Amino acid sequence: MSPNGFTAGEFTDKVRALTGWADHNYTVRQGAYDLRKLRAKHLVDKPGRSRRYHVPDQSARTIAGTLALRDHVIAPILAGVRNPRLGRKPSTWTAVDRDYEQLRIDMHQLFEDLAIATPAAA
Repeated sequence: MSPNGFTAGEFTDKVRALTGWADHNYTVRQGAYDLRKLRAKHLVDKPGRSRRYHVPDQSARTIAGTLALRDHVIAPILAGVRNPRLGRKPSTWTAVDRDYEQLRIDMHQLFEDLAIATPAAA
């Protein structure tokens, strides 16, 4: 965005460009609503009566960390929970591989305990 901040309209245009929602009627009104939610979580600031929003440095780090967790930790774990491992383990099995495997097993057990596990395919 801009060092001077961004408007709700610019935010909406950026969301449309990043998500491909141009055809799904993501309006400026919906973008403004999303910005209000981000302001409530202190991730975006709107100084005074300005129409421009700013992302503080600490908030940018929080957003980046959350996205990294979603993309590199949560998504692979959830993908692995659904697909059980078949066959032998790889010859090179790192500590991270063991951690992911243990998380996958624990998540599978958690889903069963919460009664949200899908039945095994026949």
